Amino acid sequence: MREAVVAVVTRGREVLLIRRAAGVPEPGYWAPPSGTIEPGEGQEAAVIREVREEIGLTVRPVAKLWESVSSSGTHTLYWWRAECVGGSLVLDPREVADARWVDLGEIDALEPLFPVDRAFFRAWREGTLGA
Repeated sequence: MREAVVAVVTRGREVLLIRRAAGVPEPGYWAPPSGTIEPGEGQEAAVIREVREEIGLTVRPVAKLWESVSSSGTHTLYWWRAECVGGSLVLDPREVADARWVDLGEIDALEPLFPVDRAFFRAWREGTLGA
């Protein structure tokens, strides 16, 4: 199984979510920035790279929050909280159709949202995450 990171970029009670572009698997879904870990790359480095490539921000990984399997069953996902430390929001149109800051309490209303993402955010809000 391949490995990927999910970058949970936070700003207070808000999380930055992207809408997946037409050219990627599962287009139209709202999700945190994510991507496959490259050979020889650590999880933290992958978080930094993926966020920079997809949305132009510079982030600092803070802590690994959770592990899960992707909805497709092809990747182990390592969920990392990250803080924005610079850059401007510049979307890569090949991967990202839209991006927005969403309050934790409003994430469940977003559609479509991957079931694993919904489970993560619900557990995070309820304080029941276990890595």
